[in-house]
Amino acid sequence: MSLTNADNLDQQEVEKFDEIAHNWWDKDQEFAPLHQINPCRLDFILGHAGQLYDKQVLDVGCGGGILSYSMAKHGAKVTGIDAAEQAIKIAQLHAKSQSISIDFQQTLAEPFSENHDSQFDIVTCMEMLEHVPDPESVIQAACKTLKPGGQLFVSTLNKTLKAYLLGVVAAENILGLVPKGTHEHDKFIKPSRLIAMIESQGLKVKQAKGMHYNPLTKSAKLNDDLSINYLLYAYKPTSAEL
Repeated sequence: MSLTNADNLDQQEVEKFDEIAHNWWDKDQEFAPLHQINPCRLDFILGHAGQLYDKQVLDVGCGGGILSYSMAKHGAKVTGIDAAEQAIKIAQLHAKSQSISIDFQQTLAEPFSENHDSQFDIVTCMEMLEHVPDPESVIQAACKTLKPGGQLFVSTLNKTLKAYLLGVVAAENILGLVPKGTHEHDKFIKPSRLIAMIESQGLKVKQAKGMHYNPLTKSAKLNDDLSINYLLYAYKPTSAEL
């Protein structure tokens, strides 16, 4: 599809990820940290959803499909959307090679939500909000696609000095965990702001957890420190619960 600069995307961000899209499933290259934190993200989702079998799941900003694939392996009926054309192509090829059925589409959350109002049991939006000009617009669209009683899972980076020092200076410039220029501290989001965005759409944020990544063990775990990476779980009330 054709995406214009008027859309809620940073064209330079899209091009940046498209240039390295061929490495999405190489666990020793640029996206290695995403593979390493993915079990932690999946555990957070499963801890609240219980099970994913036969549930309609939307993965917003799916990239090359790492989280989408793991949720589909648990029996979810997954739709993954992303603005990056090459990332979507890689996601499609990987799913096909593994004989996993996932509906990957190159599109943005906003136009997608217009045709998919209240259709999904679960919506995920992981490590994506810090890469778009208007994260609140993405949240509005994501919440719109949720069925009443649906669950939203979001993760991003906190707008703190600690997140800048570890998520940008150390991760990009010292340890080389991710390519330089991957993150911009100005686009990081405080939990209070993200919670306000979500709850303004009628959802209730039920839990916030920090995610600590250990570069030595190349793994992540949940904790109560929200100062760097954090995840939120929110619930969309049914009409009976309002």
